[in-house]
Amino acid sequence: MNEVSTIAVVDDDGAVRASLTGLLETLGYRVRAYASGQELLADRDLQSLHCLLLDMHMPGLSGTETRNRLDEWGIVLPTVYLTAHGDIPMAVEAMRRGAIDFLQKPYQLTALIEAIRRAVRSCGAQRDSLARRAERAQKLARLSPREKEVLALLAQGLGNKAVANALGIAVKTAEDHRAAVQR
Repeated sequence: MNEVSTIAVVDDDGAVRASLTGLLETLGYRVRAYASGQELLADRDLQSLHCLLLDMHMPGLSGTETRNRLDEWGIVLPTVYLTAHGDIPMAVEAMRRGAIDFLQKPYQLTALIEAIRRAVRSCGAQRDSLARRAERAQKLARLSPREKEVLALLAQGLGNKAVANALGIAVKTAEDHRAAVQR
């Protein structure tokens, strides 16, 4: 990503938030620190975040509950979980649900930095994929009803002649519709 990435740090321990904020700013990231999951969820600019460092055990919403809420809202935000009290089933569940990493406190600095870098790369790839998907949806919405019929037949593997026969149109017309679909 060419832009400076913004990392959200969510931890109820002020010392941990301050330490992570200092480290990440030194590495060139922008940081937004939150004392709770509720505080994060109240932020109306979540789409500008690139990575979430999320404590698992916090008063109020846990890390898992916070992540679940973000998922419900459709927020694409690669997550690195941090916990002082984790266990294997918790780590497996976090990874199964798409976590970039699950780190025990005190974490190894190199492991944390690498997890953040993977998360930021993942965010870029996910957002690029979403942008391509949105572009395809816009193109699909612009197709005429006939072009959508042609597309459906092409997706079934039919050639121009078979499409023309299926729709009762000239082969040249089928070719023109195919060209419009491919633009």
